Amino acid sequence: MTETMQTSALGASHLTSSRLAYGCWRVAGTWNPAEVTDASRAAGRRAIIAAYEAGYTLFDNADIYCGGEAERILGEVLKQVSGMRDRVVLTTKGGIRPGGDPRPDSPGRYDFSAAYITAACEQSLRRLDVGTIDLYLLHRPDYLADPEEVARAFSQLKAAGKVRHFGVSNFRPTLLTALQVTCPMPLVAHQVEISMAKLDAFTDGTLDQCLIERITPMAWSPLAAGLIGGGATRLLPSQKTYRTDLFLPTLDAVAEARGVSRTVVALAWLLKHPAKIQPIIGTINPDRIREATKAAALDLTREEWYRLLVAARGEPVP
Repeated sequence: MTETMQTSALGASHLTSSRLAYGCWRVAGTWNPAEVTDASRAAGRRAIIAAYEAGYTLFDNADIYCGGEAERILGEVLKQVSGMRDRVVLTTKGGIRPGGDPRPDSPGRYDFSAAYITAACEQSLRRLDVGTIDLYLLHRPDYLADPEEVARAFSQLKAAGKVRHFGVSNFRPTLLTALQVTCPMPLVAHQVEISMAKLDAFTDGTLDQCLIERITPMAWSPLAAGLIGGGATRLLPSQKTYRTDLFLPTLDAVAEARGVSRTVVALAWLLKHPAKIQPIIGTINPDRIREATKAAALDLTREEWYRLLVAARGEPVP
């Protein structure tokens, strides 16, 4: 039996999902497939089930998460939990080719060729052990991306019933526009890093475009890889320079006044935006998974929101 959470539409699609999404990049317990153990797989399954029972209905994955093991673990849970597949929005990403593929000297790169997109999606379907992916995203922009070729791959996958809806991740707004004007279907989601420690989306046109085009912005690392919540692990190189010290005292003051944790306030701060940002929660700690859901019910005032923005900026608004 699952809890309920506020829901919202995903872009211009018929899909609706919980205001918070659950991200599966940590569920294998490691980035190296050779290090996955029975215990780490079991912990990952427990985390996914905890998220489902807490009311999360969008589960985000990617083919590069632990070399596909994260997709396999999610697929195991979909089979284990009766009725889950029909109640969730299954999301995964592709388009990143690791070094050594297909030859030992091949560099790590991005590949939006029609053949690679199609093959990557089909491999994800096999690992997830499902017939259809609800939302398929291109993971990071390919410098050689040809919008017409991408549109052809998307159309083929949709016509074959393998994908229902499409989106992108980490794109420049201009590249998203180039792809959207070519694709015959609406792109319904844009996954990008957004948090109080990473404010670019507010000023680089990303959120403006989401409002204009009815695209759902999905915020990965909404707690700055745990730096905001106090459980930071596996930081990306760029995240090691984040200045959370600028805003944590203000965040704590708002949290104390509201009687909630700083995690809840930081997530509610994202949820306040009219573009309907969907934070992706990546912890595998069941207590933290459940705690995050409180953000969906917390409506910050404009004054609280701007007090936190000024603190995050480290200076007044212009």
